[in-house]
Amino acid sequence: MSSLTYDLTLAGLSVGSAAALTGIGLIVTYRATGVLNFAHGAIAMVCAYALRQCVVEWGWPLWLGAVVTLLVLAPGLGVVLERFVFRPLSVLGSDPAQTLVASIGVFVLLVGGAALLWGQGARDDAPELVRDEPWGQLAVVLVLAAGVAAVVRRTRFGRELRAVVDDRQLAVLGGIDADRVAAAGWAFGSFTAGLTGVLLAPYVRLDPYGLPLLVMEVVAVAVAARMRSLPVAVVVALGIGVAQSQLTRLHPSGWGEPLLQAAGTNLFVVALLVAALVLPGVGTRDALPRTATARVPTPPGAWIVAGVLFLLPLGLAGRDLHTSVQVPALAVILLSLVVVTGRGGQISLGQAAYAGLGALFTALLAAGRFPGLPALPELAALAVAVVLVAPLGLLTGWPAIGRRGLALALATFAIGVGVSRFVFAQPYATAGLSLGRPAGFDGDRAYYVLELVLLAVALLAAHALRRGRTGRALAAMRDHEAGAQAAGVQVPSLKLRAFVAGAALAALGGGMLGMGLRAFDAAAYDPVRGLLWFAAVVVLGADSTLGALAAAALLVGLDAGTRGGVAAALIGVLAVLVGRFPGGPYEALRTTTERLRLRRAPALTPVGARARRLLRPEPRTARAAPVPVGATATGAGTSRTGGRPPASPVPRTPPAPTAPLLTARHLHARYGGFTALHGVDLDLSPGRITAVVGPNGAGKSTLFHCLAGTLRPARGAVRLGGRDITALPAHARARLGVARTFQQLAVFPSLSVAENVRVGAEQGRLTDRGAVERTLRLLGLDGPVRALPAAALPTGTLRRVELARVLAGSPRVLLLDEPAAGLDTAEVAALARVLKALAADGTALLVVEHDLDLVAGLADVVHVMTAGRIVASGPPERVLDALGTGADR
Repeated sequence: MSSLTYDLTLAGLSVGSAAALTGIGLIVTYRATGVLNFAHGAIAMVCAYALRQCVVEWGWPLWLGAVVTLLVLAPGLGVVLERFVFRPLSVLGSDPAQTLVASIGVFVLLVGGAALLWGQGARDDAPELVRDEPWGQLAVVLVLAAGVAAVVRRTRFGRELRAVVDDRQLAVLGGIDADRVAAAGWAFGSFTAGLTGVLLAPYVRLDPYGLPLLVMEVVAVAVAARMRSLPVAVVVALGIGVAQSQLTRLHPSGWGEPLLQAAGTNLFVVALLVAALVLPGVGTRDALPRTATARVPTPPGAWIVAGVLFLLPLGLAGRDLHTSVQVPALAVILLSLVVVTGRGGQISLGQAAYAGLGALFTALLAAGRFPGLPALPELAALAVAVVLVAPLGLLTGWPAIGRRGLALALATFAIGVGVSRFVFAQPYATAGLSLGRPAGFDGDRAYYVLELVLLAVALLAAHALRRGRTGRALAAMRDHEAGAQAAGVQVPSLKLRAFVAGAALAALGGGMLGMGLRAFDAAAYDPVRGLLWFAAVVVLGADSTLGALAAAALLVGLDAGTRGGVAAALIGVLAVLVGRFPGGPYEALRTTTERLRLRRAPALTPVGARARRLLRPEPRTARAAPVPVGATATGAGTSRTGGRPPASPVPRTPPAPTAPLLTARHLHARYGGFTALHGVDLDLSPGRITAVVGPNGAGKSTLFHCLAGTLRPARGAVRLGGRDITALPAHARARLGVARTFQQLAVFPSLSVAENVRVGAEQGRLTDRGAVERTLRLLGLDGPVRALPAAALPTGTLRRVELARVLAGSPRVLLLDEPAAGLDTAEVAALARVLKALAADGTALLVVEHDLDLVAGLADVVHVMTAGRIVASGPPERVLDALGTGADR
């Protein structure tokens, strides 16, 4: 027994050493560049194939092939990726959305390229670089970890690396060559990836899909180390490797045997699930490309062309028709990503799992093997499978509530891998399982007609989720999640609904695909295919249903008509270039065409203009003269119920004190070891404008967040009209009448001005059909500007759009964070008149502002904050005069 334990420990150390190498490479790359390299496993696979090509195919000595592969190809590949893929993205702003998609694009590109070069079959003759005993591998791991730690802590390059990690822009201003640091990080990370692939290839299946996924499963060790600590990554990797090896000696009996055996052989997957779902997230910023403008409407002609192309296979026969059967099914799966990712802005790298579950449940229900349910006809089985899989969308929807960016990407990827390993790869679930087609639709042509009907149903469902109130709420959540919450959108429940709807659509498409293939094929729903589908939808237009149809036809058509891997390589190239057109190439083409059409509009000569006036005289209707922005804002200067503004501003008499509407008592807030608020008290009364001023770091923003609901104080209470709302989130407070604006504009760029305002009205405290039009008139946005995308507007107009969205919800309390930021003098004056009118209407206003002149002419009471405390309060003339006198001293 002791000999068996020793042997299993050695085997576990061997596996753990390879996992540790992966963790070291991922951590170094992430610390040097901020990129979680999803292509790490693909680089490992390419290097393993390259070494085999050199040694087995070309007959090179092993040492020469290893030198070329590990010291030339691997680091060179990392430098090329940094220089031509990720450096341009960092220059464009280092958007985590684009780096994530580009990283997945590199993964897909390398997988597709390897399939083209070396074929898709598995190879078992990879050369063995290090002996089977783990001591050599373990020594390599320890030396690398110690070397990296020494470089980071004791060398100039290490200091530069730490500086770039802390603040890249500040490091560049300090004279550090951040590009050189990033290139070195990528070179080292690719070297460790290549070394991992070379070490693993002799003992695992060497194919373009299996090895990359196997390497990516061990990303758990880097996540467990919080992408920072190399010793933690090494210890976790070795520990999981040894534990997984020791579990193989267990042979339990009973119902738990298959599950325990699956866990024993996939312990790194279990660790990935735990690390991604339980541990604090890595990279919390958004990680999806945000569209810069409102989508250009798809011309009806494009849908006509798409309809004709999808009807063409009805004229085909034989193998061509059999291949075409896959296109509508895959299109339905990709539509699920349009709903979740394109419209809802949520990363979902595990949609292949829901598609596979849809196919598996359909097969089990049709065969009568689903527990507790009788055998069903195929079409009924498909419908029931969709109903059963839809709630499972909560598996990915629930983590999305508290995670964004890379953390959500890892969570959804982990769930997809977990379902693949613990369900699809287990004989107890899939052994002897077949899947037929519905009665009357057995032939390819008849079944294709049925698929077109189901595709039409899916298109209608996706259209319903992307239009109307729900569609606007999803787009608002995608464009600016905090702004959507401030507008009253129930973001947590909306995310859950999006993932549940996405799971249902994916299950429908998966069941259709399984019936089209007449079998449940686990390989058709592999997690690598999930990454390919995600990349295809993003690069061809994540928010475009037409893009999903095109992606499905492209993926099926290229793989069927050419060598396997062409579709993946093409999608990979497009994903690598995603930084150039974040809305997708189709969106870029439509936008460019629209601009060219506008620029090339023919101009009439004077003679032609006179002729047109004679032929088409203008109607003699009274037309309102355009009103300047400032005047329009004052025009709103009356109450929200109507009336006309005064001809000139009148001094505002401070209202008599009334009972506070919003109160804060003894608020304390801490960030780590720093106390930002020390027992702050504040009252906001109807009809009064309260201002909070103070230097940077005084605690103004923290107080604002506590009142708005984006930060829960450590102690103290916030009450609205006597109701304790301390624990309520931002969207719940917005529905109670506490609205806010943001210092950094919170508009929804993919929506028009009117749609932005409509979001506020639909999610607001009261349902008022006339609120949108009244608010647009109030702030001078009821002209042609109402139909423009918010992304195309100047800052002053966007401030009015944000304020209009807030006012459309009929708030009782309005919190304004630096409302004058980015405005010129005339716009500030117009804003002041609007805010005074709102106060006169009975709204309680809080203004956090640095512009003391604005505060002096606007506020009824001013509070001065310093070091987390309110140190002075009173009328503006007294407080600001004292503040100015103190500053003069």
